[in-house]
Amino acid sequence: MTGAAPLNPALAAAFAPPVMEARRWIADLTFPPERPLVNLSQAAPVAPPPEPLRRAIAEAALNQPQAHLYGPVLGSAELRAEIASQWSDAYGGAIAPEHVAVTAGCNQAFCAAVASVAQAGEAVILPTPYYFNHKMWLDMSGIDAALAPCDAAGLPDPDRIAALIGPRTRALVLVTPNNPTGAEYPPELISRCAEIARSRGLALILDETYRDFRAAEGPPHALFADPDWGGTLIHLYSFSKTFRLTGHRVGALIAGAERIAQVEKFLDTVTICPPQLGQIAALRGLRTLRDWVAGERAEILRRRAAVEAEFGSDANGWRLLSCGAYFAQLEHPFPVASDIVARRLVETQAVLTLPGTKFGPRRAEGGDGTAERTLRLAFANADEAGLAETFSRLRAFAL
Repeated sequence: MTGAAPLNPALAAAFAPPVMEARRWIADLTFPPERPLVNLSQAAPVAPPPEPLRRAIAEAALNQPQAHLYGPVLGSAELRAEIASQWSDAYGGAIAPEHVAVTAGCNQAFCAAVASVAQAGEAVILPTPYYFNHKMWLDMSGIDAALAPCDAAGLPDPDRIAALIGPRTRALVLVTPNNPTGAEYPPELISRCAEIARSRGLALILDETYRDFRAAEGPPHALFADPDWGGTLIHLYSFSKTFRLTGHRVGALIAGAERIAQVEKFLDTVTICPPQLGQIAALRGLRTLRDWVAGERAEILRRRAAVEAEFGSDANGWRLLSCGAYFAQLEHPFPVASDIVARRLVETQAVLTLPGTKFGPRRAEGGDGTAERTLRLAFANADEAGLAETFSRLRAFAL
């Protein structure tokens, strides 16, 4: 009898999607009416896009036949031009449409960025805790993830990053505001990391998915003001969070024109073009919903303040390590690993979070213990009453 067809060992070795695993934890659980599930495991808006964007999508679906056809691989010319113009204004730089690729979500932008800089057997530096899909893509691609532990506030250490650079290193990845910690990286820290990357001939892949929910005012950094930014910087962005377009998969990658030509090969092979209806909605949002986005930011900042206020009182041993954008990183007080805590927390208190073991290595794998001590709480979908209930349950929780 012939054997089974082989599996790609790099793909097989990658860990399972953490959010899907967490959903399986609750598949057979029932939650009483007096204690409904509080799901803080995923950082995706659960509300639909605002009505003007839903209307734009509906009208395009009915009245624009071309919206159902293949479009340009790098995205619509109008959307690329609008991104270039608005980003140039926001960052004080010179970004042209030929520097922009529209992607099927920011995850695809990351995959395309990595594919443009590294191949199997090479290395990319990831600060830890990392965004799990970033680590998964590197593992699937046979690219080594060189892990650089962040400090207690969730900020990367440029000296640790520099020490990890070797002959196989091709890029450094930063995510700010960070997923999973919520930490906002100061502009000076981003600039220092960019200088390290530039001086060592690396790419800086800067994921700014949650840019629009920063607490700080002004530009997140000044990297685009450098006339030679395209030699180092690869900027990533998502419309999923800003305009609640998660299911429409619209993201962006901004890089030098030479790199965009290579990214086009990747995108043409993987998706051919980004979804047309989502692009129409993103363009409408950029042109007309600035005030609405400001209101969304204000609400997220109120929820952030509510999280911080809860930890200003007795938290029964729980500690807030960092908080921002959609996320809080919590340190639990129990003498067991975070994956055990997370499972028991949803089983006994109906609060679903993701454990730190999904965002970094355990001690046995070379980690510093952060993975076992922490949980990610994605608070953006909980209002202030929901957050108060969450922290009431955390205080009542015991193993």
